[in-house]
Amino acid sequence: MRTDDFSFDLPEDLIAQFPPERRGESRLLVLDRATGERRHAEVRRLASYIEPGTLMVFNDSRVRKARIYGEALDTGARVEFLLLRRRGDGLWEATATKLKRQRPGRRYLFPESVEAEIVDDTEAGEASMERDGTRLLRFAPAIDDDYLDRAGHIPLPPYIRREDAPSDAERYQTVYARTVGSAASPTAGLHFTEELLDELRDRGIERATVTLHVGLGTFLPVRSEAVEAHRMHNEEYSVPEETALAVMHAKAEGRPVLAVGTTSLRTLESAWGEDGLRPGAGRTDIFIYPGYRFKAVDRLFTNFHTPRSTLLMLVSAFAGRERILEAYAEAVQLRYRFFSYGDAMLIR
Repeated sequence: MRTDDFSFDLPEDLIAQFPPERRGESRLLVLDRATGERRHAEVRRLASYIEPGTLMVFNDSRVRKARIYGEALDTGARVEFLLLRRRGDGLWEATATKLKRQRPGRRYLFPESVEAEIVDDTEAGEASMERDGTRLLRFAPAIDDDYLDRAGHIPLPPYIRREDAPSDAERYQTVYARTVGSAASPTAGLHFTEELLDELRDRGIERATVTLHVGLGTFLPVRSEAVEAHRMHNEEYSVPEETALAVMHAKAEGRPVLAVGTTSLRTLESAWGEDGLRPGAGRTDIFIYPGYRFKAVDRLFTNFHTPRSTLLMLVSAFAGRERILEAYAEAVQLRYRFFSYGDAMLIR
């Protein structure tokens, strides 16, 4: 299977640079994956397209202000870092601009007189490993999320071609975000308002949460010609006991499980074992592309994804490549807004 099989033409002006004026005021494409039938609606009408008794599973990860700028002490160059996850006291895994120039031993000055040095794995007290697009930064003094709230920036994706604005601190978070740890938003959830969540509940639609901290896998392009040769960066997830029980009850009763976003779907599929959904924490590098057999998820609410991306491959596995590319072509023709701040799809 070739990566080029997942290309499509997208006019640049359809890439949403800002969220809609009010949360939830986005368009919705409803796709029947069995018949290919497509309907056009609004996200605020979502409840009318979901069967009562459905269990919706949301990712409650909260985005940290993970983009931070430092000055290289040897050259004075300004370097942008994206902190992916904390690896220990003062130690963070990160990616950076002009990554090849950022080598072990190089030091940087950050806001509030914080300094950091790139270290290799052995200096960090870890087994040496080949790093795919990341570096280890040791901060002195150690930094935490309170520091990043003061000195960091919302990590808008690279296709949003502007600096983050104060409004992004609220609009790039879901209203139900709880557990800090993501370097990008689980963006399907950005459409939900408290009013819509209440309407779903009143309609008899159940709600559960998982946590998957979105990391580098969201940003890494598929560079291999063959889809199967791509390797995902692993990400942390957790499934609460009550969510595992809710999913298993829904399955036993024949009720649909609807994943809100690809991160929720990847969590549920990663945690599925021989006896069903397993509660607890773990790490996943699951890569879902056509041919994958879904075990936990029956419905998917998601945004429109970038060409040749692992997420486009995932939705193609769920609904069929031809059906997805036909739906995307129609969305382009009808001028839907694409990607993180764009419009949404319900695949059922």
